Amino acid sequence: MYIVTGAAGFIGSCLTSYLNQQGINNLLLVDDFSRADKLRNLNHKQYLAWIHRDSFFGWLGANKVPIQGIFHLGARTDTSEQNTAIFDRLNLNYTKQVWQYCAQQQVPLVYASSAATYGLGKQGYTDSHDIVPHLRPLNPYGHSKNNFDAWALTQTQQPPFWYGLKFFNVYGPNEYHKGRMASVIWHAFKQIQQTQQMRLFRSHKPTVANGEQQRDFVYVKDVVQVCTWLMAQKAPSGLYNVGTGRAETFLNLTKATFAALQIAPNISFIDTPIDIRATYQYYTQANIQKLQNVGYTKPFHTITQGINDYVGSYLRQLRYY
Repeated sequence: MYIVTGAAGFIGSCLTSYLNQQGINNLLLVDDFSRADKLRNLNHKQYLAWIHRDSFFGWLGANKVPIQGIFHLGARTDTSEQNTAIFDRLNLNYTKQVWQYCAQQQVPLVYASSAATYGLGKQGYTDSHDIVPHLRPLNPYGHSKNNFDAWALTQTQQPPFWYGLKFFNVYGPNEYHKGRMASVIWHAFKQIQQTQQMRLFRSHKPTVANGEQQRDFVYVKDVVQVCTWLMAQKAPSGLYNVGTGRAETFLNLTKATFAALQIAPNISFIDTPIDIRATYQYYTQANIQKLQNVGYTKPFHTITQGINDYVGSYLRQLRYY
């Protein structure tokens, strides 16, 4: 049996679908399952059972079944939330319990860290363990992820194999429920479809032209392949960046979305809101050398390939993966 936490969410539901495609249906799904819009992510998925996240550890204690691995993707991911207690409970302490179970029972673990741990990127974007104590995330969400990474690196009792995956800007199907926290591609699709135009944040740096702000956008189908590959290959444990290794401009992303919709580009710029301007990231790019060094050679979708698949196969039909 494999366990997927956060299974009704964006990446968790896509991972469940991908595991099903690989013929793996012996899954226990963990989440809070309280939102009908998220439950649609699990339609037509194959699994043994689901269980509420608050009952999960009791279930583990009562059911002595062989577990081949845990994909711990459940987390509070709202970067605008300022209540640190929520992140301490759901991201930090809950993940410590998952880790401790995996260490005691010798169960391999993949867990979601985040590129939000890098903050403004002053330490670069390398997944070296040495820089973890020096990282300065920009919000409580990023702090919670970095705090767990730092804790994990100090533990002498560990799962037999473990991987903390620093996801960069993930986009793709099954993010309909995320609203304002959905990817830029989802928002671009909605805005272009409704207004035939797209408004981007203006650059407030003289060295960066409008629309030339860059992010490493990674398609969710690539993300779930990395998750399952690491679990299957039993690569060396540690933190790994999961991005394409290519920074892409918002302008190119937007033009690709217009093209996927077969609409002529109509792009304008608005001021970046004052409350986020000082911490706005102008550049992120994953250093994926460590992942490549352990043998991961599958190509990542380019931004054009990913957007064409996302828009053409999912968004236009409101389909799920």
